[in-house]
Amino acid sequence: MYKELAVALGLGAVFLKAQDGWWGVGACPQGPEDDSIRPFKVVMQIMHPVLFPHIKIHRHICLELFWTVFACKQGLICAYFSPDSGIDIHYVHVKPKNLAEGTRAVPLMMVHGWPGSFYEFYGIIPLLTEPSSPDDITFEVIFPSIPGYGFSEAPRKKGFDTVCAAHIFNKRMKRLGFNQYYVQGGDWGSLITTNMAQLKPNAVKGLHINFAPSGQAGLLMMLSILFGRRFPKLFGFTEHDVKRLFPTMEKLVVDALRETGYMHIQSTKPDTAGRGLNDSPVGLAAYILEKFSTWTDPEFKNLEDGGLERKYSLDDLLTNVMIYWTSRCIISSMRFYKENFGKGLNQPHAKLPVYVPTGVASFPNEVMHSPKLWVTQKYHKLKTYTPMARGGHFAAMEEPQLLAEDVQNFVKIVEKRKKK
Repeated sequence: MYKELAVALGLGAVFLKAQDGWWGVGACPQGPEDDSIRPFKVVMQIMHPVLFPHIKIHRHICLELFWTVFACKQGLICAYFSPDSGIDIHYVHVKPKNLAEGTRAVPLMMVHGWPGSFYEFYGIIPLLTEPSSPDDITFEVIFPSIPGYGFSEAPRKKGFDTVCAAHIFNKRMKRLGFNQYYVQGGDWGSLITTNMAQLKPNAVKGLHINFAPSGQAGLLMMLSILFGRRFPKLFGFTEHDVKRLFPTMEKLVVDALRETGYMHIQSTKPDTAGRGLNDSPVGLAAYILEKFSTWTDPEFKNLEDGGLERKYSLDDLLTNVMIYWTSRCIISSMRFYKENFGKGLNQPHAKLPVYVPTGVASFPNEVMHSPKLWVTQKYHKLKTYTPMARGGHFAAMEEPQLLAEDVQNFVKIVEKRKKK
């Protein structure tokens, strides 16, 4: 184990030197970097709200333009701006209110993805910072906006990918005074937090993800694809694994092509498509909410209303849309795909294993399904792999209770408060 950790630390150090950069205007200034922290508050004024045809979603957007729902919630949460690597980073930092004397909260950073935002985690905050059971761990939660998303400043130079975001977020945790901490993420957040663990395995005490895309296809993975349907037990496949993976052409190729058109656009022409979305709040809402429909449950695409209100409130969904609209970040958020995929799929971090203790919450309706066998090919210290009872891609927003329980279970095992 010590040899593996030494290799991970060495590779991480090489990575750190190669990828840590200055993303602001001009060259990196000499001397220590500004580390001031400023309270963040949303101030907005919309002089001419646009009128839309009187269908439900359009009418609701008109009302949401005044953003009273988020303004009220945001006033209860401590949000900050702080410069890092030349750009301002927005993050929310919530400390437990009623921490028992003699106990310390466990620091946890949670990272969102696209087309989500930091707002995805608002429902899970009290479940982690004010747990109902005295046996549960109390967390101190930090959730930042990825640079170029929401209220974090977009990088001013090309080349900003998940590894660069991981550098910034590791530095943020250190500047907040945490020498060791846990990280959690889904979508891009799962890749960023994985990179955080690769870069700083001595600081990241545990990694929990609810989106685990398979790494590079090795021999064992290829054999499982070829023979897993006929010999599922040989590869540890469950009934759900078989259902999600086979027939291979339909489940891994046709379905992927059907649902990833946005990815091809954003990986090649983000500025072109983004300009149109920046000019139309309804167009922006349609583009984002379509993902909250099909990525929550693929069967929702057959419903006239997309099934949105079966899992979410329109207030929450449109608050997320409004974060994109008011910050004008849709182009920079889409560009993140080009910066990552434009470098190819064979980047060094894609080959690096993860030796940090890892937990995976496998939600049944996740866009990409990775059986346990595939996950262990990359995450070598997998402590928990939980087939979740229900839920899809936006786990923290859709099923906050289930996600919080799985995070609790994982951290208890790593902290040795519970047997595996």
